[in-house]
Amino acid sequence: MGVQVSRIKIRRMEVSDIAPLANIEQQCFSRPWSAREFGHLVKESDALYYVAEATHEDGARKVVGTAGMRIMGTEGDIDNVAVLPEYRNMGIAQKLIDELLKAAREKGAEEFTLEVRVSNDAAIRVYEKAGFVSEGIRPGFYEDPKEDANIMWIRKKS
Repeated sequence: MGVQVSRIKIRRMEVSDIAPLANIEQQCFSRPWSAREFGHLVKESDALYYVAEATHEDGARKVVGTAGMRIMGTEGDIDNVAVLPEYRNMGIAQKLIDELLKAAREKGAEEFTLEVRVSNDAAIRVYEKAGFVSEGIRPGFYEDPKEDANIMWIRKKS
């Protein structure tokens, strides 16, 4: 069952990843980001984006996921996490989030936030495992279908 992967590499997003990421968006979201939107992120200094690259047993490599955030001062806002459906439940999203948070902390970010559909239990579990805590609901945040967002944070320990 599922795809056979021999290795997952987490690395910074590159220009060559833009088309594969636009394809991942199409498969994962009802309102996907475009290749143009990813193209802008490669150049922006406040954007920190990573990709998951799977190496299959036959040696073929494929970009299968992404996670990214904007860093504003000491705060990071995770605005995108996506893994191709056939590569889910392999720990890829967790690896992406962990690497993203580590890199953001190295850039001076101390607190992190994100929104996630209230019905997305799998994603919520990944975020909780990374240390996020639910702090409220943003009504009607998502479209297609209309749904509330769970607002989650990792707060600086004082």
